[in-house]
Amino acid sequence: MRERQGIGDTPRDQDDKAGLYPRRELGWSRRGQVFTNPVTGERAVLLTDPETHPDRTLVAHLFVSPGGRVAAPHVHPGATERFHVLAGRVGFQVGGRHSELAAGQSCEVPPGTSHDWWQVGTEEAQVLVEVTPGERFVRIIATSFGLARDGHVDARGLPHLLQAAVSLTAYRDTVVFASPPPLVQRFLFGGLAPLGRLLGKQPVYPEYLFSRNLDEPQPEALALLDQQGRLRPGAAMDGTT
Repeated sequence: MRERQGIGDTPRDQDDKAGLYPRRELGWSRRGQVFTNPVTGERAVLLTDPETHPDRTLVAHLFVSPGGRVAAPHVHPGATERFHVLAGRVGFQVGGRHSELAAGQSCEVPPGTSHDWWQVGTEEAQVLVEVTPGERFVRIIATSFGLARDGHVDARGLPHLLQAAVSLTAYRDTVVFASPPPLVQRFLFGGLAPLGRLLGKQPVYPEYLFSRNLDEPQPEALALLDQQGRLRPGAAMDGTT
């Protein structure tokens, strides 16, 4: 049985009560695990596990089908996100700047910056994505992908309202929608989250956090990582920032 979180818990308290594994206790890695989202058209192969990485960095090889895109424009309050396109084309909106990147080009999203991205054209896009710190990011993303696979999201891939209220209240240090304004979201989700928890909703679900599907990381993706498993500085400087 899932344990309900307390209303006054901190986000990290909520992680512990959701039955997650603290970094110091995780004895194995998610490297090579595959997570799919059939609604947004994303397939991610993890190249690092932020729960065990010394810099708490997540790196994933992301495959995006034609027409695929992230569910909604959003902000990561405390994380830097870097993208490097391996194949195909990807459109980006970072702050007020729009760009379209092809293979070999990159962009970086500083903490607190609203951003959006989408696949362009008929060719599947392949992108290396790095998020630092990434241990809470991987939990909320793995949960959103799992909810999508089980049919608990809308047509864009967003969780239904009560689930969104519970997850985004607990993980507001990790991801915030770009719209409506953050104060409106905090009021709305903060008011609905207790009802969602009462109905059994959890911020993240342990059954979604690990995958039985494995794939060997591709050599061309690994070649762009340094010895610490992070995107090489050159890779991040090749394209538009």
